Amino acid sequence: MADGTGQLLAISDLHIGYAENRALVEKLAPGSDDDWLLVAGDVAEKVADIHWALSTLASRFRKVVWVPGNHELWTHPKDDITLRGTARYAHLVQMCRDLGVLTPEDPYPVWDGPGGPVAVAPLFLLYDYSFLPAGRTTKAEGLEYAYGTGVVCNDEYLLHPDPYPSREAWCRARVEETERRLTALPDDLPTVLVNHYPLHRHPTDVLWYPEFAMWCGTRLTDDWHRRFRVAAMVYGHLHIPRTTWHEGVRFVEVSLGYPREWRSRSTAPGQPRRILPPPAEHPR
Repeated sequence: MADGTGQLLAISDLHIGYAENRALVEKLAPGSDDDWLLVAGDVAEKVADIHWALSTLASRFRKVVWVPGNHELWTHPKDDITLRGTARYAHLVQMCRDLGVLTPEDPYPVWDGPGGPVAVAPLFLLYDYSFLPAGRTTKAEGLEYAYGTGVVCNDEYLLHPDPYPSREAWCRARVEETERRLTALPDDLPTVLVNHYPLHRHPTDVLWYPEFAMWCGTRLTDDWHRRFRVAAMVYGHLHIPRTTWHEGVRFVEVSLGYPREWRSRSTAPGQPRRILPPPAEHPR
């Protein structure tokens, strides 16, 4: 960074299908010419909306890094693009490359501004139903309980894993490939890991409906915050923006969320969270 004033910023769950959220994205701007923006998924459901948002942000920030959320991967009945599974993801990756936006399929960039150097690793890992409700030991038991409560993620109807036989099989394949790439990074290089879902279950402990945790990550990444020298783990999905600390590692939830959610908060909506340089926060 030329003047040392750049910041590594992050936001997620823009959901610009809502007019109020789209208006916030229209106003979103960096604080300096050197700012990067991490976008941790759930920009929108329609490809045209995703394109508009990412192209808008890419025209303003020095670098934009995107990871898919579950909403981008939906084959939504109102979207003109009817691709499913890996074909839909590949279409979004190519769209991002055309816009100059980095994705989980690109080499990990190194942030060398304040708080760096760190490797910024955008991840696409999905979930495998291993964050089970209390007293349940299998996916089948967990889903039976969730359907009984009426708390079921729309992924069950709209997120297709083609050509994988299941979402958890797709998750396992993504975890294996991502683990290989992270292991290949230099041993002395810290990382910022960016994923739509948290890499550990503890952030889901505050969910009003704990059964929803099944659609929030995988136990396969339980130790990644320790293994990969993580300076910060950036995620969204939960719509509960906050910072938690786990084993000395900062987990930062950066969601905007739906208008009914952000209207009730005391903070101004649509403001990215600063990841680096690290804010004056301390482990609890």
